[in-house]
Amino acid sequence: MPYPKLPYPIESYTRGAEFARALGQRMMILDGAMGTMIQRYKLSEADFRGPRFAEHGKDVKGNNELLTLTRPDVIREVHESYLAAGADVIETNTFGATTIAQGDYDLAELAYELNLESARIARQACDKFSTSNQPRFVAGALGPQPKTASISPDVNDPGARNVTFDELRIAYAEQLNGLLDGGIDLVLIETVFDTLNAKAAIFAVEEVFEARGERLPVMISGTVTDASGRILSGQTVEGFWNSVRHARPITIGLNCALGAALMRPYIAELSKICDTYVCVYPNAGLPNPMSETGFDETPADTSSLLEEFARAGFVNMVGGCCGTTPEHIAAIEAKVRVLPIRTVPDIAVKTRLSGLEALNIDDATLFVNVGERTNVTGSKMFARLIREEKYDEAVAVARQQVESGAQIIDINMDEAMLDSVACMHRFLNLIASEPDIARVPVMIDSSKWSVIETGLKCVQGKSIVNSISLKEGEEPFLKQAHLCRRYGAAAVVMAFDEKGQADTLERRKEICTRAYRLLVDVVGFPPEDIIFDPNVFAIATGIDEHNHYAVDFIESTKWIRTSLPHARISGGVSNVSFSFRGNEPMREAIHTVFLYYAIREGMTMGIVNAGQLGVYAELPPALRDLVEDVVLDRAQPVGQTDPTDTRTPTERLVAFADSVKGSGAKREEDLTWRQQAVEKRLAHAMVHGITQFILEDTEEIRQQIADRGGRPIEVIEGPLMDGMNIVGDLFGEGKMFLPQVVKSARVMKQAVGHLVPFIEEEKKLIAAAGGDVRAKGKIVIATVKGDVHDIGKNIVTVVLQCNNFEVINMGVMVPAAEILARAKAEKADVIGLSGLITPSLEEMAYVASEMQRDEYFRSRKIPLMIGGATTSRVHTAVKIAPHYEGPVIYVPDASRSVGVAQNLVSETANTYLEELAVEYEDVRRRHANRQAAPLMSMTDARAAKPAFDWSTYQPPRPKFIGRRTFKNFDLAELARFIDWTPFFQTWSLFGQFPAILDDHVVGEQARKVHQDGQAMLKRMIDGRWLTANGVVSFYPANTINDDDIEIYQDETREKVLFTWRGLRQQGIKREGVENKCLADFIAPKSSGVMDYIGLFAVTAGIGVDKKEKEFERANDDYSSIMFKSLADRMAEAFAEALHARVRQDLWGYAANEALTNEQMIKEQYVGIRPAPGYPACPEHVVKREMFEVLDGADIGMMLTESYAMHPAASVSGFYFSHPQSQYFSVGPIGEDQVEDYVKRSGRTEKDVKRTLAPNLG
Repeated sequence: MPYPKLPYPIESYTRGAEFARALGQRMMILDGAMGTMIQRYKLSEADFRGPRFAEHGKDVKGNNELLTLTRPDVIREVHESYLAAGADVIETNTFGATTIAQGDYDLAELAYELNLESARIARQACDKFSTSNQPRFVAGALGPQPKTASISPDVNDPGARNVTFDELRIAYAEQLNGLLDGGIDLVLIETVFDTLNAKAAIFAVEEVFEARGERLPVMISGTVTDASGRILSGQTVEGFWNSVRHARPITIGLNCALGAALMRPYIAELSKICDTYVCVYPNAGLPNPMSETGFDETPADTSSLLEEFARAGFVNMVGGCCGTTPEHIAAIEAKVRVLPIRTVPDIAVKTRLSGLEALNIDDATLFVNVGERTNVTGSKMFARLIREEKYDEAVAVARQQVESGAQIIDINMDEAMLDSVACMHRFLNLIASEPDIARVPVMIDSSKWSVIETGLKCVQGKSIVNSISLKEGEEPFLKQAHLCRRYGAAAVVMAFDEKGQADTLERRKEICTRAYRLLVDVVGFPPEDIIFDPNVFAIATGIDEHNHYAVDFIESTKWIRTSLPHARISGGVSNVSFSFRGNEPMREAIHTVFLYYAIREGMTMGIVNAGQLGVYAELPPALRDLVEDVVLDRAQPVGQTDPTDTRTPTERLVAFADSVKGSGAKREEDLTWRQQAVEKRLAHAMVHGITQFILEDTEEIRQQIADRGGRPIEVIEGPLMDGMNIVGDLFGEGKMFLPQVVKSARVMKQAVGHLVPFIEEEKKLIAAAGGDVRAKGKIVIATVKGDVHDIGKNIVTVVLQCNNFEVINMGVMVPAAEILARAKAEKADVIGLSGLITPSLEEMAYVASEMQRDEYFRSRKIPLMIGGATTSRVHTAVKIAPHYEGPVIYVPDASRSVGVAQNLVSETANTYLEELAVEYEDVRRRHANRQAAPLMSMTDARAAKPAFDWSTYQPPRPKFIGRRTFKNFDLAELARFIDWTPFFQTWSLFGQFPAILDDHVVGEQARKVHQDGQAMLKRMIDGRWLTANGVVSFYPANTINDDDIEIYQDETREKVLFTWRGLRQQGIKREGVENKCLADFIAPKSSGVMDYIGLFAVTAGIGVDKKEKEFERANDDYSSIMFKSLADRMAEAFAEALHARVRQDLWGYAANEALTNEQMIKEQYVGIRPAPGYPACPEHVVKREMFEVLDGADIGMMLTESYAMHPAASVSGFYFSHPQSQYFSVGPIGEDQVEDYVKRSGRTEKDVKRTLAPNLG
């Protein structure tokens, strides 16, 4: 059926339907604090112990959940007091009733019982108070856990974690089973301070529901910890919502940490953005040890605040958290019960992603750049960093991408010499600890599902899986799609089916339509989370059939946009110019033209080399015509200027390319622009990102201005701003790409850096002469929440500072509450808001409304300046100004900011504002007046496994048993294994290497960035900027139980190091197609054949941070991004190189192998290296044992609680040598396999279902 709106339809609930119905009809009341009420009883240690635990070895006072067993009378009385006060819903006493939380008391074994009995007590209380007019409901409380999957417990190791995603999932599953057996009506995942913990809970909930054939309403409540407006793990409110929205909760809300007054801006925001009901249950104000409840607010205080929430239309359900009592609930019930409920808004369909912050994409969004440099297959440097385990430096690669404008970072660890799973795990855990990186969403990129799933268990935000396809048929496709959905990820879907890649328009339509219908109709996948990659192929190859490839892609883009509602489009741009490999200028021109037309038809995003994108408008007309003839496959070529010329468009372009490329000689740098006036030279340098001459040109113009009596600031206000205005215009017209804008900003930064000493000296001279150097005024400026763009804002900051204003630049993604709090603290004269993306407009209006609500701003009428690419005078006047009675002023560009600011602080400010008010009123007046797939049984699936004759096969023995490390691996050696394709994606240049070098749209930019990358790579290697470390282990192994692999310590095969539990395909296949499990490729123990398995982990992320800081100090964003992307490539190269050495030497089963790097990238080798989290072994849990055996810490690698690897530029996995071993996708599995897996693993069903949720359909 089509993907429905949130939440689930009432008829889908097997319990709690009456609650769902009531929630849509009236204001609902939740109970108050359990802990506060328990404190009133002043219970002793003996009370907590009771007779049953009198001899328990640990103190248990404070373990409130234990009172369910030892003092059930207390818990029952608390429930009944809240029900008597008017509560519709009471929470079970299970906040910490999990194996993890109870483990602190050595009572983990009680988890199920605690939940069962707590639910029974609450059920009995509700049944006692329920009436036909007011039924009462039990919410099974799933607390946040005392450990966090996203935050390191060790300040010295940001990649460390003390709990994993799978451990959390298992614990939550066991908890929920007890609650369900006890009779709850709904599930409440509450007090979320780490969204990854909450995602593990969501995963477990879905697993348990599926296993039991039940569905209950699910409530989710986060906890904003302070005035930052973020939860403890760093996510913003909208980032949090985007991350958990896939659970389709019946309510989303906030509780704990704050009182209602401080919580207001965040619940107001949540109310605007979510398309489900909203629940809030704040603390009773701030802690106050002198109060009876320990908190400030009386029942009258809290109820009045929540009444205001209800009247403002923020909420559908209210209650209380810490410090609230039955008296508070009674007061709340009296004030809000009869008030109208919030109407759930009709939210626009957008692709809603998140890191720490939200990224929302719709048709109006500018082209989204996906950073490619954290990809070991495309960045030799990054691959080397990962291989050498220089994770600090690998992390710096990710940071550079984000700072250079990447809105998403693509992370790929698919390199043969790397343990891709371990590297993905480590790297994602490391970047999770870097807020400047983690703020953007992650694209988890791998050809191996195990690696993808590893990544999904590491990210608290909503990520993108890259990629899934129908290549192996519908079964693995549907399974992976279900898993993506359960993990809460969007997915790149390749136009690839059982017949191969789509290479015609019709094939693209056929495959994309089929995939879309399966995803939307069978899986229930949100269409806006489907990102199609319709395949970019090389053109101008001389083969007639290839001539239409680019046109087909562009037409496919247009067709997908109009025919498959809400789906997005991505692509590898560099592939299109592959035939011009080696000719960078030609490839850049092809890429530039291709991307120009593809974006115009709806291409949403791309993995590009952002530093080498051409400017469409600046392509020489003759070249542009020739390239467009080929890209657009024109029937009547524009480039055919000679009627007698019978050559094809490709032949004419090839001839022209030869003239551009020359006869193999290095092209002379065109410096004719240096002959122009200095103003023109500065503008040229800005547009083309050239820093080579910027200091001397800036000094020349400064001296010229000084000679005529001018000031240093005039250099910025004049020629430098003129150049940036040209850049802004070209970017807005789609004729420049983000990497080029970043380069332009670097030029501007260096020019301004040269001028700052002169400006400061001027101020000193004025002061010495008795002049006034006091600031003209104080301005707080920020890019609003949800927006990461700050180039323009930073330029405004510089310009205003140079004009003697004191400017407090708060940075990007700043919530309204923080902006206003800072403005108050600084006693700001003016507030400035900036934003580049369309959603920023709404956020600006929200800031204005919050200023109006606050007496401080309303009474002082503090001016509000509005600026940014998406803003306009009309929008400011019509949509923002009406929210605030103070002045709201649109500032079109940085050059106008000084004049506006000066007017606002001048003696004639009132006159200026009066004129502005008349003007805006006129603007408003004119504006107002204008016109599921079937599965086979586990028994049948095992019967259909591959049938190997083990009696005729002798497994090769590795050259050693045990562990061997590879520290400080030769970077030059790793460089040979670099897969450059992902390198270009860092710069938002899409296409396969080397084809991307000849791409007609981005080819020229690709060639430039490739040249820059090669030059930096040499410096990296020569200077040993990074360290690559790796480890390989080999052990005897045999398969048991059909699907599990026992890994033994030594050749005696007596001591088992650990058992790797496998999963088997259960999809119904055509006759003769096997149902595979990785264990099939290891000899069964019963066969008597002695087999072996390998484990590995590599990193190249050590050293990135140190070098990155050097680039930052030099204001060199471009080099910073370049460095990080190369580090990514080196990490992936390490994995590839080490796997090659394993095959040829360390294991030696392919000693005569002579594969090219391209063949290795395509995995044309014998054996496989699957990684946990990838399709063949979707669970990540095994990585814990892997890393213990490998001693990952010895080479600088760690696992996070969610099994992500740190440094992020890391790879880990297993080695299989069987000649028929192959990669595959487990796909959907049935309940019978889950039950069998639970028995084999000894884990709880809840935990297993949590970790395998994506496979459970």
